[in-house]
Amino acid sequence: MPQNKRLVNTQELIRQIRAKKSYLCVGLDTDIERLPNHLPKTTDSILAFNKAIIEATYPYAVCYKINTAFYEQYGAEGWNIMEQTLEMIPDECFTIADAKRGDIGNTGKMYAKAFLKNMSFDSITVSPYMGQDSVEPFLAYDKVAIVLGLTSNKGSLDFQHITSEKGPVYEEVIRKVATWGTDENLMFVVGATQAEKLKEIRAIVPNHFLLVPGVGSQGGSLAEVSANGLNSNCGLLVNSSRGIIYASSGEDFAERAAEEAQKLQIEMESYL
Repeated sequence: MPQNKRLVNTQELIRQIRAKKSYLCVGLDTDIERLPNHLPKTTDSILAFNKAIIEATYPYAVCYKINTAFYEQYGAEGWNIMEQTLEMIPDECFTIADAKRGDIGNTGKMYAKAFLKNMSFDSITVSPYMGQDSVEPFLAYDKVAIVLGLTSNKGSLDFQHITSEKGPVYEEVIRKVATWGTDENLMFVVGATQAEKLKEIRAIVPNHFLLVPGVGSQGGSLAEVSANGLNSNCGLLVNSSRGIIYASSGEDFAERAAEEAQKLQIEMESYL
């Protein structure tokens, strides 16, 4: 298991953002059915595809997010591909296990150990629904828990937007979770299509990083996200997955991915 990867903390992440003039996170949500036409639909091709994407986008990205479900579906072989993909990511890049774990007691501790120690991700996405003791295991390492705050899916209306005398539920979640850690070991997920809410969220957590998925193919606006979410240290990681990695289904897929990543980086530089 890859346990020798250098830890990238938030201060090193900020240095990378300033050096690359980018706050781009590339999502490796690799679907075997969407691999370029010239690649066989095999798990070996997933690894080759990921390698090409990482090498092509590295000049423009400060972070890579591995959506674990796309790998877990293949059992032991998928876990091996995920570990090998993690090893291929340059050490200075921040890494995210997009696993959305969150459980209490020893179960939470084992999830945290799996992703933050044995696989040596720099961070993991966490669901706070079960409360403080479901988040604490992920704060026991010198890593980052990225807690779901406000998501973009249709179902977010079912619970996250319910309003009480304290305001919307998502605001209370973010406010309370922020007291469980620091801006060094906690980040929050805010969907890009919720850009109009970012200003209020930024007022609640002025110094925390926000992971913002949904720019690109999901319709989120980088301009709006940046205008409402940037702070003095940037404070944003904007993720694009499908818009970059599936920019082409031909043999030029890596070059096209690089072009899309560069477009976002150039726009980000204008906002920094």
